[in-house]
This record gives sequence, C-alpha cells and structure tokens, in this order.
Amino acid sequence: MEQSKRTEQVVLSQRLKRFIVSFVCCLPMSLLGLLLMLLLIYNSFSVFSFHLDTIPPVKATLSPIQHQILHHHASTSLSEADSSLLLVVKETSLGFVQRQNDSSTRTERRKRRFKRRIDSTSAITQRLQVKPRQRFKTRVKSFLSKSSCESLFFMTWISSIESFGDRERFTIESLFKFHPNSCLILVSNSFDCDRGTLILKPFIDKGLKVLPIKPDFAYIFKDTSAEKWFERLKKGTLSPGGIPLEQNLSNLLRLVLLYKYGGIYIDTDVIILKPLTDLHNVIGAQAVDAVTRKWSRLNNAVLIFDKNHPLLKRFIDEFSRTFNGNKWGHNGPYLVSRVIARINISPSSDLGFSVLPPSAFYPVDWNRIKGFYRAPTNETDAIWLRKRLAHLRKNTFAVHLWNRESKKLRIEEGSIIHQLMSHSCIFCNSSSLHFNLEHVK
Repeated sequence: MEQSKRTEQVVLSQRLKRFIVSFVCCLPMSLLGLLLMLLLIYNSFSVFSFHLDTIPPVKATLSPIQHQILHHHASTSLSEADSSLLLVVKETSLGFVQRQNDSSTRTERRKRRFKRRIDSTSAITQRLQVKPRQRFKTRVKSFLSKSSCESLFFMTWISSIESFGDRERFTIESLFKFHPNSCLILVSNSFDCDRGTLILKPFIDKGLKVLPIKPDFAYIFKDTSAEKWFERLKKGTLSPGGIPLEQNLSNLLRLVLLYKYGGIYIDTDVIILKPLTDLHNVIGAQAVDAVTRKWSRLNNAVLIFDKNHPLLKRFIDEFSRTFNGNKWGHNGPYLVSRVIARINISPSSDLGFSVLPPSAFYPVDWNRIKGFYRAPTNETDAIWLRKRLAHLRKNTFAVHLWNRESKKLRIEEGSIIHQLMSHSCIFCNSSSLHFNLEHVK
C-alpha cells in the first residue's frame, strides 16, 4: 500500500516539473527576462543590505599625552574594524550577526585596555603636576640654613611608601654611620607625608638631619636644558616610552640636584663602608676591559660633584637631547658612559673629574651578587670570604647591591653582606630598623 502511494507521488512530481518547464517555455522572452531581473534584484538586496548599530563615542577628559596614546590605538582599531566589515559583506544575516557580536566583544576589550593605559598615564601626569605642601625652594633653603651640614646627600624614592623596607632604611643607616653630621634630602612624592616622617623618626630623634620632600620639577629643572624637555613631556609632544617614567625622572633629578646644590647622590640599594667626604667630582666604573684595563661601562648609582660642575651640565644636556623612554639604561648608566667616552680625559682637561675603579662602588657585578649573600660552607669558601672582606675594607667606599637581582635574596649569617651590615649599622640592636641579624640563619 505504502509503495503504491510513493509511486503515485513520484509520478505526480514528474508531471508537475514537466508542466512548469512547459509553462516557462511558452512565456514570451520579455516576460521571462523581467522575472529573472526581479529575482536578481531581490537576491542582491538580501545579500548586501544590512543594518549597523552606531557605537557612541567614548567621552573622556584627556591630557595631551593621553590623546597621543588614544589616537594611535584608535587608528589601529579602525583599520581592524574595516577589515572585519570586508569579510562580512557576502555572509548570511545569521553569520553577520554572529561576527558583529564578536566584533563588539573585541571593541569592548580594546576600550578596557585603552582605559587602563589612560588611567596609568593620568596617574603619572597627576604626580608630575602635584603641588608640594610648601615650595621646594623655601623648604630646602630653610632646612639647609638651620642645619650645619658637613656634607649634603641626596636620595630619590620613586616607588610607593609601602615598598620602602629594611634594605632602604639600612642605606640611610649606613650613610649616617660614617657621616653623622651630614644632611640628607630624600626627594619623593610618596615620602613627604606623616607616614614618611614616622618612618624617619628614629633618625630624627637621634639628632640626624633628614628632609623628605616632594619635588617641584618646574623649579628644579629651571634654567637647564631639562626645563624644555619637561615642558615637551607635559604638552604631550614627547613620548614617555615604555620604561616607567618615574625611573627616568630619577635619572634626571639626581643630575640636576647635584648641579644646583652640589653634594653626594646615592641609590637606595647601597651600603656605605667608609666616609665619602674626601672624594670630589668622581664617578665610578662598573666594569673594565679585560685587555686594556680601561673602564668599559660607568654607573650613576653613586655620584659626587661640586655645584655647577660642567660635566653634570653635559649629562643633563645629553639626557634632554637623546632621551629614549624605551631603552633600559639609555638615560642612566649608558648616558654617563656615552658622555665621558666622548671626552678627552687628559691632565689638561678643564672638566676636573675622576673615574674611580669598580672596587670603589661596584666591587661585585650584578650577576655575581648572590655570592655576597651566602655563608661559607667549607674551608675554601671561608678563605675566599676573608680575603674578599679584607679587599673590600681596604679599597671599597660603598657596595651597590643591584636591587633587581638581590631584593629577594636571603642574607645568610656569616655572609659578606651580613658582616658588612654589622660593621655599618647604627641601630644594631633594633629589629624595627635593622635586618634582624640574629634570625637570618
């Protein structure tokens, strides 16, 4: 029964097809052409016609630096969007809707990335434009006039106050151990507050002279080539680059502060081993050539110069002229190396400065600093340690600890660092300021 029904359906279908073909063939050619044209118009409309929802513009109050960043990313986003539309044109409505949703998701992700980048840049810009509680000039002048400073030290702190720990406090401790009558100006946005004063209170209570102060960049950079560099940065005509801007500002600050005031600059990862007051207009070599025994790289972690020294001016000019915010060290150690490499260091030179050997400030390179934190495990290690300590005590003024490499290292009892710290502490029995040497085992 079912087979006969299927047979009838097949026969009926064949008759219907013959009828349609006969009918079409009997139509006039003009009418047939008209039907084909209408069919093509309908098909093209269904394929190429679609509706796009408008995307509202992002409204934000941006600084010139932020506009530069957003313009760069927006151009890239528009190009990507155009490419996506070209791929969509010949797809079905369902396929287009799916791709449109994907594109919207990508757009949202890009917006979030833009916002994070803008927020970061905004924070930096706000820190650049923050007004000190009092004028930098007035406070520094008052501090120096009220203090009898045998020597003037500068330090900069570019991170949050929460990250200022025992290592950094010990740098201040070792400074005052050998320079009890000196003055320290700690230039920092985060430290010039009640909490910063509290951290420094043990030093102040001991009669040691230290001033935490926010930098007034406009005043500090005034009448140097750094002034125009800073103006370009604020206007957005100079890209800060990928390296944290605070790091490069620290490189510039130390140069200009020494140029304006004279004195000694040290990084916060340095242990001072003996007085620096007999040194004048010196910079330290980080490495020497194994063949020529001449310096191959200098460093700017320790700088000692008189006020208005011409070499400092050359450093500042080099920074302003060749600034590159994307190369690590370009505006710091490599900068001082470039400048001095171009100078003919001769007895007749009117610049009057000296390059000290690595043993002065950099007796251990960054890739070997771990050895200074380890205790001897056998007699051979113990002999090497005693000889190294004797050499340091004779030839070294300060030890740079290479913070990036050593900040997570544990100080082992009996290690070189352990013994140097025991020699350079002033709060030796205080666990609140000093590494608790009784518990470093």
